[in-house]
Parts: sequence; C-alpha cells; structure tokens
Amino acid sequence: MGQPTPATDDGWWRSAVIYQVYVRSFADGDGDGTGDLAGVRSRLPYLAELGVDALWFTPWYRSPMKDGGYDVADYRAIDPAFGTLAEAEKLIAEARELGIRTIVDIVPNHVSDQHPWFRAALAGGPGRELFHFRPGRGEHGELPPNDWQSEFGGPAWTRLPDGDWYLHLFAPEQPDLNWAHPAVRQEHEDILRFWFERGVAGVRVDSAALLAKDPELPDVTEGRAPHPYVDRDELHDVYRAWRAVADEYGAVFVGEVWLPDTERFARYLRPDELHTAFNFSFLTCPWDADRLRTSIDDTLAEHAPVGAPATWVLCNHDVTRTVTRYGRADTGFDFATKAFGTPTDLALGTRRARAAALLSLALPGAVYVYQGEELGLPEADIPLDRIEDPMHARSGGTDPGRDGCRVPLPWAAGEPHAGFGGEPWLPQPDGWAAYAADRQAEDPGSVLSLYRAAIRLRPEFGDGPLTWLPAPDGVLAFTRADALCVVNLADTPVDLPAHTELLLHSGPLDTAGRLPGDTAVWLRA
Repeated sequence: MGQPTPATDDGWWRSAVIYQVYVRSFADGDGDGTGDLAGVRSRLPYLAELGVDALWFTPWYRSPMKDGGYDVADYRAIDPAFGTLAEAEKLIAEARELGIRTIVDIVPNHVSDQHPWFRAALAGGPGRELFHFRPGRGEHGELPPNDWQSEFGGPAWTRLPDGDWYLHLFAPEQPDLNWAHPAVRQEHEDILRFWFERGVAGVRVDSAALLAKDPELPDVTEGRAPHPYVDRDELHDVYRAWRAVADEYGAVFVGEVWLPDTERFARYLRPDELHTAFNFSFLTCPWDADRLRTSIDDTLAEHAPVGAPATWVLCNHDVTRTVTRYGRADTGFDFATKAFGTPTDLALGTRRARAAALLSLALPGAVYVYQGEELGLPEADIPLDRIEDPMHARSGGTDPGRDGCRVPLPWAAGEPHAGFGGEPWLPQPDGWAAYAADRQAEDPGSVLSLYRAAIRLRPEFGDGPLTWLPAPDGVLAFTRADALCVVNLADTPVDLPAHTELLLHSGPLDTAGRLPGDTAVWLRA
C-alpha cells in the first residue's frame, strides 16, 4: 500500500483517554468463541459513544498463543484467529473516521520459538547470533549458563539437544533477542515503519527496560550495578533511533517501564526518547488516601524534569480487576498477589472502583482504561482445567495466573454467552450477563454511564496543573482549572468544599448533602 501523509503530532496523547483492547476477549465477530477484528469493528460505535481517544491493542500478530500473543511469530501478519491484515487496515481507518486513533503493541525483548529467525537458528543455519545461545556450566554443561530466573518462574535458560542453552526471560517459547546485533535493531525499525505506514498513531513497548544485556551474561549478584539485563544505559540509543522513526509519522510511544528509581525512569521520557510510560506506582497503590496522594505527587514530580505527561491506569490484562482488588478487606494487598477464592466484598469494591475512576480521570495526563473496567467487571474464578496462562503451570499451580481478568466481555444480557459471540474460549462466570453493556447503557446509575459521563466532562479540568486543597484525614481534594475533585476514602461523610455546581458523583450524597465514604465527586468552582 502507499505511504499516507505523515500525521501531525498535535499533542493529543498528553491528555488522551486510551482504551485497552485484549482482542481475544473483546467481541467475537465470526462465532468461533474467540474475539477478533470483526468483533472490534462491530463495536466501534460503542467505543465512540464511550468517548475514548485511542485504542491500544495487545498483540494481534501471528502467534502460537503460548503467552496470550506476546510470543510473536510474525510482526507483519495478523493472527488468523483474529482476522487479516486487510481487516486491521480497515479497522484502523474506520476508527480514525470516528476520531479514535490506534496504538499497537510491540514486543521487542523476545519472539516466539516459531519465529523464522529462531527456527533457522535451531536448524543449524545462520542466525544464532540474533539470540543468546551459550554452553552450559558444570562438568558436562548440564547447568544453565548463569543464575538468571524467568519472570514466569524457574531458570531463564532452556537446553537444546545439541547441548547449548538459550535465554528466555519469560517462557521457554519466548527466546530473547540479542539487541547488540544490528540486524535486530534494523528489523524493529522496519516493523515500526510497517505499522506507521498503515495509519497507526502510536506503539506500546512491552518490557521496555529489559532488551539490552551485559554481553558477558554474568550472574545476578545482589546490589550489582549496572544490572546485567534491567535498565542498561545502551538501551537508550535504541529508543533514540525509534523516536526518529516515530517523528517522521507524528506517532508516539508508551513504554512498559518498571523501575523503582525515579531518576532512571525519567531518562526514558527525555524529549528524544519515549513520549510516555506506564505509571505502575498508581496502579499498585492500595485504597489509602495518604499513599495515593504520595503516588500522585511522586508521579508528577518524576515527569516534570523531562516535560512528559503522567499516565494513570487502574487495571490491565496482567493484574486482578479493580473491583476485586478494592473489595478485599485488607487494603494492604499486593496487586500481583492472587489466590484462589480470595474473599471479596464486590459491593465495597464497586463503590471504590467507581470513585477511583473519577480520581484517575481528573488527574493531569493520559488515562488508560482496560476493557471491561467501564462495566465494573470483577475478577473471574477460572476452573483449574480451563486456565491457559503459563504463569499457572510454571508456578506449580500456586498462582492462578492472569486469565481471571481476561474473560470475554458481556455485551447483551438476553443473548447466549452474554452477546460475546460463540462459546467463549474462557468460561464466563454465572451471572456475567448482569454486567452486560446493553443493560448498563439503559441505566443512568451504572458503571458504564458513569464512565461515559466522566469522559465527556473531563475537559472541565483543562490542561493545567493540580493544586491540592485542605481536606480532612482520609480525603483527597484538588482543583484544576475551574473544576474540583474530592474523593472520600474515610469511613465517615464529609462536607463538600464551596462550589457553584455539582458536575458528577460516583455515588449519591447523604441526606445532609455530604460526601459518603468510598465516594468521589466532581464540582465546578
């Protein structure tokens, strides 16, 4: 296809509401039980009415699906379960006609073991230098080359019949690429151009801080600096080259960067590198006013020196859903810690999730909404024999994995499988239809109606800075432009600050006009 006129970067991404689409579970257009691009295209009017500015698609590329599509076999082809490249191009164009941009996911750290490069390397042809192959340690090479551990548990090395080992920081089906090799860098710059030429407005970079490895592949020693594979300085040259490509098209990047060091984190957001990065501090914060305020302040402070906008997210395809997390009695939970049958008060969790939605949408920067959060979906319990996430198997069954937040969406209460399509690839819980989008669309008090109203009213907060207001313990109150946001995380109702108009509330005020606990409100000053 011909190259379109490069887009102009008008800064839309600085305050955008971006909706995350996990294609496999969004909507099934052909009735086979797997979500697909036809299903997404059929729901574009829904997304336009929701009011989002862009869609971020988790990997839709050809893949054996050993890790939910993050094991990519061909970055230039759509997986047949989802559709075709022509359908992807139509989807990008149709969404853009509705004012919705498209962001795709790039997985640069590794590929699938079915990728042509890795298959050629295993066949004995050229190409092993594109990966990390090493002889083992021990008298007969029977031990892994170093002590690195997989993010999914167990050693980060797998031994081949010829005796060599290969590196995979994730599953064995996801061999790590060697980013010191120029062919790897050139290939990914070509992949970026391929998608930018098809109208993609941005790219989310998976595991963005893990690409570069110490060429000596040393053991991970506690306190070792620099780390042999996390946040290495040479990685910034990669993103400077990527930024030059993106600037040709007016496209943007958002990086998945997990780093506790705020100064090191900010380096990825310098003006010639990534545009934005995900904010995991806010995502992992418990329902606690002091800790949330600290997270917000720290986030804004770490972005300020490089002039990058913050991002805010409550949930994604890797974490327990917000309603379930916030409904746990112990608010000191670790978001990544999951347990079968964890007791949850869904009514409490829903109240808090509604309030958290207004909090996040009032903050300065971009907001990411994971599909189904706008429906108030809880985490689903998946039967043991239906779990597909490799984290479950590699943990020896102690971790239920991430499938509970990936259950196919309910669209129509009165249709089979809640209107998703065919029998879903993951089972929908009993009562899932109660969350159906069509039912919520008719209910002005539903979570969906709250999200629609909040996204529509979000411009009331303008694009200026945040100013905290005096507030009682357990209450967050701030102003931006002429709008105020107040969130009561305490147990007792509080009086509202002076205002001229009540814009929106996550739940009703009490009979005295006070803001109850676990409730948020937007006001006009």
